[in-house]
Amino acid sequence: MQSKAIQINKVGGPEEMKYNNISIPEPGPRQVVVKHEAIGLNFIDIMQRSGKHPIAFKQFPATLGMEGAGVIEAVGKDVKEINLGDKVSHCMNIGAYSERMLLDANKLILLDKSTSLKIAAACTLQGLTAQYLLHESWAVKAGQTVLVHAAAGGVGLILCQWAKHIGAKVIGTVSNQEKAEYARKHGCDHTIIYTKEDFLIKVKDITEGLGVDVIYDAVGKDTFHKGLSCLAERGRIVCYGFSSGPVEPVNISSIRPFSGSIATGALLTYTKNHEERQKNSDQLFDLINRNILKININQKYSLEDAPLAHQELAGRKTTGSSILIPNI
Repeated sequence: MQSKAIQINKVGGPEEMKYNNISIPEPGPRQVVVKHEAIGLNFIDIMQRSGKHPIAFKQFPATLGMEGAGVIEAVGKDVKEINLGDKVSHCMNIGAYSERMLLDANKLILLDKSTSLKIAAACTLQGLTAQYLLHESWAVKAGQTVLVHAAAGGVGLILCQWAKHIGAKVIGTVSNQEKAEYARKHGCDHTIIYTKEDFLIKVKDITEGLGVDVIYDAVGKDTFHKGLSCLAERGRIVCYGFSSGPVEPVNISSIRPFSGSIATGALLTYTKNHEERQKNSDQLFDLINRNILKININQKYSLEDAPLAHQELAGRKTTGSSILIPNI
């Protein structure tokens, strides 16, 4: 079975990405082949391509990508819970930048027939990230105040909407006025343009000096240490990404006086168990299908144009979610 795919022969910049023909094996026992309708574009893809992510490629050429959605095209022996033609999505499985993908059946998320495959490709990874951040890393409650960095990004927009739905006050940082307006349309009560304003001063002003209960930080180096001073008593900062670089060492005694805490998060630890992954996905897609969470696919690229997609995502030229569309 043939497929087009985006591969690299070594880690590096977007110029290393090649549009290749690859062969997809027939599925073995407990395996299936997914024909992708759409593929998710995430910052983790850039980190892996450049060799800056701990989930490294085992061999080259390597196919990029960690998320996709499509229909089951072939089924191996002993697969009972999934049938030909079923709609599925998946995430945290390397090799998604391909028209077709061979996967273990227990790695898949079974989707309702009414769920859009493009929406699923755009938000499975980002939505499940928001789910564990809001319910596991810090269980947000009504009346609490939340600070979301990169509030106009894919995860950020979902965090803002979901936290607002729970009943929290939401503060978001963004890079420009356009993104500020966009974040406000998606649940942000207050936006801070960090390129023009000191977010620490603004947070203290908005909260009347009290600080925020939790910070969701995917930026890392540029925001983390100042973020510690934004915390309320017993507050927590959750660092789940490092788009600006790794965080410098922390003097833990600096947050002890107000009983602050630091947490990290990695989606992989919340997607290993099939039952937990399906349950969390059902919760996510229920909110999407009820229009409580709006997933905006603001950028669509052909699979062949994945290098351009990486450049625009890294250059912070995108808002909301982005997907790659295979040519099949």
